[in-house]
Amino acid sequence: MNSAIIDLPVRKLAVDLASGFGRHWHGGDAYRSMYFNALSMSFPVGEQFFIDSVRAGAAALPPHERHAPLQAMVAQFIGQEATHRHLHGLYNRHLERQNLRNRWQGWAQRRVNWCNSFGLSPLNVVAVTAAYEHLTAVFADTLLRHGLMEGAEEKMQTLWTWHAAEETEHKAVAFELYRAMGGGALRRIAWYLYVFCIFSLESNVQTLLNLKRDGSLLRVRTWRAALGFWFGRNGQLRRSARALLAYLHPSFHPDDDDNRAVAARWLADNSSRWTRVK
Repeated sequence: MNSAIIDLPVRKLAVDLASGFGRHWHGGDAYRSMYFNALSMSFPVGEQFFIDSVRAGAAALPPHERHAPLQAMVAQFIGQEATHRHLHGLYNRHLERQNLRNRWQGWAQRRVNWCNSFGLSPLNVVAVTAAYEHLTAVFADTLLRHGLMEGAEEKMQTLWTWHAAEETEHKAVAFELYRAMGGGALRRIAWYLYVFCIFSLESNVQTLLNLKRDGSLLRVRTWRAALGFWFGRNGQLRRSARALLAYLHPSFHPDDDDNRAVAARWLADNSSRWTRVK
């Protein structure tokens, strides 16, 4: 296992989502608010799929002491993802009260049902999970390094930066599990291309649907903000393109870019905002 054995604490976040948040909570920016809202809409179903996938993958490993550290990290990964699922479920309930319609969860659930009905093997579902984990880790790194939450409401800054820090912490777990199961580069890359296309399509469609419901879809300032978000000096795509493409290399490993210090720094600086559960 190339990845270092790391501790992945399950944390309780001190953030009150029950009281809600503003419609344009990201500094009055409709595009950024609706884009991150779209991402949240996918998380409860997606993270449950990740949990189920790595659990099945870990169960498929032959019992051997060399797998014990990986099994321990898988258990912690599941704990972190379960916390993400719970908090984003609360987040999404407030979006419903804001009259936004979550279509992405339905699209995601249909794919999960398809995987179950066709009996997709544990190796393949772990490969899919590893692909999604790379996407989220890359975007998390951009968020942490380049201040993509600056100007947002404090509780939303806390939620998204904490989530990004934990995605960075556990970015290699599904990848290592896939390799331990005997997965190769060709299958890994093929699933990544599929996941990248699905994610790109659905994240953008859900964002457009959110903007339409919000009444800001046809405003010039919305699309000026969108261009800045993706292609500006610290634009998401501009800053993440190289890391997204790196997954296509046959010898890729998530720890080629060992950026966990960035996450550790945020967690240390904001230790008053969370407590360790286990």
